[in-house]
Amino acid sequence: MRSIMVRADDGTLLHVGVTGHGPDVVVLSGGPGCVHYLEDDGLAPRGMRAWYPEPRGVGRSAGGPHDLGQAVADLESVRRAGGIDSWVVLGHSWGSDLAVRYALDHPDRVGSVVGVAGHGLHKDCTWSQTYESLRHLEADIEIRWEPDVHAALGASFVQWIHEPDVLRRLADSTVVMRFIAPQDDIRPSWPLRQLAALVPHGTFEELPGVAHNLWSTDPDVWVDLVTRACRAHT
Repeated sequence: MRSIMVRADDGTLLHVGVTGHGPDVVVLSGGPGCVHYLEDDGLAPRGMRAWYPEPRGVGRSAGGPHDLGQAVADLESVRRAGGIDSWVVLGHSWGSDLAVRYALDHPDRVGSVVGVAGHGLHKDCTWSQTYESLRHLEADIEIRWEPDVHAALGASFVQWIHEPDVLRRLADSTVVMRFIAPQDDIRPSWPLRQLAALVPHGTFEELPGVAHNLWSTDPDVWVDLVTRACRAHT
């Protein structure tokens, strides 16, 4: 894994890890506001060049709290710096939701979206109640995060999903979107099933025998999954 610094449109320096060779894939980790826990050669999709941008204000990236619009703009800065015309967008957890937003804003730059263990575009109390009631069953994994960045992106997410045209934009999207739910994830999968049904080129898959943080608990399964899913439309 090599480390580069990319200058965003406003001059902020963003850390990006790069590894591998082949078609390009940008990998978005969860949170929001977490360091890039997927930035590991051993977790990269095989046969591809993988880019790991760390969010501004987190880890080795400068800056601070920001909204979804800025997060998308920062991804565009990384794409342009890499001389990439289009790439697969792979997201885990919150990264899956960011991948959808990026694909809606820049469809011509996205070969496909692969969303693993995403939250979905909702703020539903029954989903949250189920999640909270089962949290004690999920193994804790220590990941460094920035609370201010988390709060700002969380607020921006809620504002975005309340926009009147968000469902219309999803229904009109021409981007291939693949949503994958680990079978043992405590997070209900119905929002991902809804997204797959709404997006014209959307599909849903349930992955048996693994939980939310399969990248940590079952790294071989993670690599096989993301390699297969990312290369399906390259």
